[in-house]
Amino acid sequence: MSIATSVLSELLQALPHLRPQIYFKASLTALSHAMEDQVLAATLEQPLVIASFQRERFYRQEAHRYQRLAQRSNQIYVLSAPETDFTNSSEYYEKIAFETDDALSQEWHLVVIAQNYATCLVCRENMGSVAKNQQLPAEISPSLDMDTARRFEGIWTAERGVSLKVAELLLNRILVYRPELVDKIQQARLRFGIGENNNETKVDQNNEYACDIDTDPFVQRLVTYLQASQYKLHKAYRAIAAQARKERLVNTISTAIRRSLDPHEILQVATQELGQNLEASRCLIYRAQETDAKAIIEHEFLSPGISSLRGKTWPLEKNLLFKEVVLQSQGIYVTDTRTDVRITTSRELEELVKKYGIRSWLMEPVFFQGRLLGIVELHYCNETLHDWQAGDFDLAEAIAIQVGAALIQAEAYANLEDLNKQLEALDRTRSNLIAITGHELRTPLSTIQVCLESLASEPDMPSELQQVMLSTALSDSERMRKLIQDFLTLSNLESGRVEWHPESLTLQECVDLSLSRIRTRFASEKLAKIVTQIPKNLPLIKADGDWLVEVLAKLVDNACKFTPTDGQITIKGERNRNKMVEVTVADTGRGIEPHLLEIVFDRFYQEEGALRRTAGGTGLGLAICRQIVNGWGGEIWATSKGKNQGSQFHFTIPMIQGIIDQKSSKVKSKKSLYSSK
Repeated sequence: MSIATSVLSELLQALPHLRPQIYFKASLTALSHAMEDQVLAATLEQPLVIASFQRERFYRQEAHRYQRLAQRSNQIYVLSAPETDFTNSSEYYEKIAFETDDALSQEWHLVVIAQNYATCLVCRENMGSVAKNQQLPAEISPSLDMDTARRFEGIWTAERGVSLKVAELLLNRILVYRPELVDKIQQARLRFGIGENNNETKVDQNNEYACDIDTDPFVQRLVTYLQASQYKLHKAYRAIAAQARKERLVNTISTAIRRSLDPHEILQVATQELGQNLEASRCLIYRAQETDAKAIIEHEFLSPGISSLRGKTWPLEKNLLFKEVVLQSQGIYVTDTRTDVRITTSRELEELVKKYGIRSWLMEPVFFQGRLLGIVELHYCNETLHDWQAGDFDLAEAIAIQVGAALIQAEAYANLEDLNKQLEALDRTRSNLIAITGHELRTPLSTIQVCLESLASEPDMPSELQQVMLSTALSDSERMRKLIQDFLTLSNLESGRVEWHPESLTLQECVDLSLSRIRTRFASEKLAKIVTQIPKNLPLIKADGDWLVEVLAKLVDNACKFTPTDGQITIKGERNRNKMVEVTVADTGRGIEPHLLEIVFDRFYQEEGALRRTAGGTGLGLAICRQIVNGWGGEIWATSKGKNQGSQFHFTIPMIQGIIDQKSSKVKSKKSLYSSK
């Protein structure tokens, strides 16, 4: 009895002027609720409502709403593919159970027709998006609502003629499954003029409220905005899913490292996991140093039908790819070995490519503290060129880092305790990263989504409340931007990608700029009293002005968070015995326990825990300060007498010997990446 014909296809064939659009699931939910609420708000008429759910589980989420709708009209029809107890019945309203292979199982329909208005929603699910979602890691599904990424193609309109046509198609489909409803359906056809050739709007002349309702253009713009937001959310979900994939793989290697001191076992696990995750034809991990002429292949992953290299000698002395990796200290890749000049000009590499069928090639060095320990190689031997993605390089690099730690662990067995501390620190960083990302990124994303969905589902919302919703969304967007900016800043500093521009500066001018930034940020809040004690005869200092202002701003910002409004923050500057200028940012606030003074500069450190914070932030500010101060050759440390006794943060800056400040030296005011915070 199932029908393979799509209702959307029938509609587009009958009304070829219609142009379908793409909708996300959240958008359709908002539109459906708005249409249903319009029926619930009506008091003078009994409209025709036809709702088609793909599966019973989707219907169960809305069953209570349709019981309320049934109190407004006796012309309510609900269609669904049964999964448990959904059957044909007429208890509250007419329920129609269609076959699971019916085309309706891939569609979402809602039609509302009254005497004075009509709206319809006719959509077919894009099954390609469902397939992609099904490939996402199972362990991230509880924390990420991947259901919001489902996409549909279809029509949403308030044109009465279109709505009447959709109603006609769905009523015909209902009669196939429940022919006993023919008399009731005929009443609906006659009352609303369904099936008439002109499909003109029939208005009850006795109804003084009868009128044609034009869709508010604001609703159209809002839906478009919601669609764009859903697309951005979908991209964010995919990015986090890729991160989860990387974390899962790194965790597997980390677990193998912690469980065993045998480097052979660790390398084999790493080879197997990396090869499988990146679907390589062949994955090799072997030990090698910069001066080695050859390597013995002991660990490999192979896809079916690929020749093995285990136990064979792998040439390095005349391997141009290996030499380039050593020279650049970073990984390289070859998309097509048949056309790459590094291979076509090397007889040795051409022989390797031909003998082992390598078409695409990646080499990632295994370093530990600047020392080359080995190489990770990925071979793709298909005729089709491999499409390298950024995620491939990230995974290979992550595995290389883990392998490097494992090899050092095997070599430094006598010093196992120190190495375990490093691994524990790495594990804490990973855990804190997950916690910070989950809280600081997901929370504002959820708030933004709630605000937009509220705006979409409440078109008559007062303008004041609309402004509150938009302001909240913008505020949380700025919060996410600052989080990501801190991640990027620390990453650039730790990787050495920052170019320093030291110059002669006056400390007073840098302090003034940092305080200006703080006052701008906390313009609407009351802060503790801030006092500066910078001697006028203090020598000029030599540092990068933008970065010095950044350190001062972060330390003062930190002091403001933990100092009550009746407290005081003091900024001092003085010479010390090591020919440096020592800067101190002291406060009368919460203070720091003595045993925590060393770890407050660690990444992601939060005194109250990653998810129990009252002051906000990511725990990266002090880590960034340490990287900056170390960059110009200074030192940074913290002192405190304990809880609720205030704290002092000190750092040193090189000073220019024999030069006393004669005139103000201007700090660069260019709009750098960091001055815009």
